[in-house]
Amino acid sequence: MPAKKKAAQLKKTIHVKNMVCNCCIRLLRKELAIDGITLHNIKLGTIELSHDPKKVTLKTIHGMLEEFGFEIIIDKEKILIEQIKQAMIELIHNSTYNSMVRNSDYLVERFEMSYPYISSLFSKHENITLEKFTILHKIEKVKELIQYGDLTLSEIAYIMGYSSVQYLSTQFKSVTGVSVTDYKANPVLERKALDNL
Repeated sequence: MPAKKKAAQLKKTIHVKNMVCNCCIRLLRKELAIDGITLHNIKLGTIELSHDPKKVTLKTIHGMLEEFGFEIIIDKEKILIEQIKQAMIELIHNSTYNSMVRNSDYLVERFEMSYPYISSLFSKHENITLEKFTILHKIEKVKELIQYGDLTLSEIAYIMGYSSVQYLSTQFKSVTGVSVTDYKANPVLERKALDNL
């Protein structure tokens, strides 16, 4: 009896909006582990897979992603915007934030584009400036570090790239409406999900 011919798989890279943390990666890795889909690589903002179109169509895959609140990105500028967001989230939330690295220098080096171009492109596609996006994420990270209770405000200010506790306090209050000292004494403000910033 002749061996069964293996079905042809179509390889695809899908750019995904709203993938903001490792939990998103774990969720999609689990949900896409079905017959007809082979995952090659999955990271924030990108899924590389092959699929057997006789078992699973690309439309079905897109529907699965949208069901979990993710959005498929096709436009090249929008893909770049999502990559910029992921780069800032990784820098602020998923690494030991290096206060000596300026956000603008990090983005320029990573994308090999001028910061004014990156910044204006971001503002063109989002309802927020890149600077404000970065500030909102830094404040959420500050809330997280305060809740852990392991660091002083001076240490948090240094780690997050603030020149002083006063500068951190000023920015914290302008974003949250509560002083950083009051928050540390009674952390009543709930932290926001990264995809809601």
